[in-house]
Amino acid sequence: MTASPAGVHPADSVEEIGIQTIGAPDIFDAIRLGFADFNAKPSHLFLLGLIYPIAGFVGAAWAFGSDLLPLILPIVGGYALMGPFAAVILYRISRRREQGRDFPWSEAFSGLTGPRSRTIGVLGLLLFVVFVAWLLVAYSIFNATLGGGYEYTIADLVRTSLTTPEGWRLILIGNGVGLVFAAFVLAGFVVSFQVALDRDVGPLAAIMTSLRVLAANPRAILLWGVIIVTSMIIGGLMLLVGLAVVLPVLGHASWHVYRKTVTR
Repeated sequence: MTASPAGVHPADSVEEIGIQTIGAPDIFDAIRLGFADFNAKPSHLFLLGLIYPIAGFVGAAWAFGSDLLPLILPIVGGYALMGPFAAVILYRISRRREQGRDFPWSEAFSGLTGPRSRTIGVLGLLLFVVFVAWLLVAYSIFNATLGGGYEYTIADLVRTSLTTPEGWRLILIGNGVGLVFAAFVLAGFVVSFQVALDRDVGPLAAIMTSLRVLAANPRAILLWGVIIVTSMIIGGLMLLVGLAVVLPVLGHASWHVYRKTVTR
């Protein structure tokens, strides 16, 4: 076996990556550690926390000026599906802090080379495919419920969605399908990017490790998923300020969930 870069754990196969069982206290401890990481690097994290929600609002603004107005919420909500990829920089900061090393902001977008960068890139591409698939499905649901060639204004869309049987079906089916997409991403990517950052593995091994973590800890990972969704809803209600705090903390906590579920 060839030598790996310093601090990187090689793995020949998925079976060589040990999985640990955790419970609810471990999830809450991971959140505590995520807050600690956020407090240690507030300037870095605040900037990164703004980039992600702003991207969502840019997507929404684009939809305002097109025929894709009904996709505003799916576009903004769908960015959450890209969360594991967007948080890679946060994982790197948490990993450096574990090692007692600083993480200069100048290194945020550098230093990922070789197998790790390729694996992370492939995983990111897979998440983007899921994001596009979600938008296509969401648009199909809209056409099947409220579609029919009518050009909605924002007021029309809100009123129709909240006061008509067709609108209620749109909300019910849309949210149900959205939860399926979110569950898919949680299962396949809960620790996949962290594994790819920390070890010399391919995309399949990273995804399989996430599935093994879920299989070994279904209740804890379900709790983690509920916390993510609830936190993002609360942060979204507070707009940029809320998301600028919620997203970095969740990103750091995700790294610590990885540390608690995958043996070194």
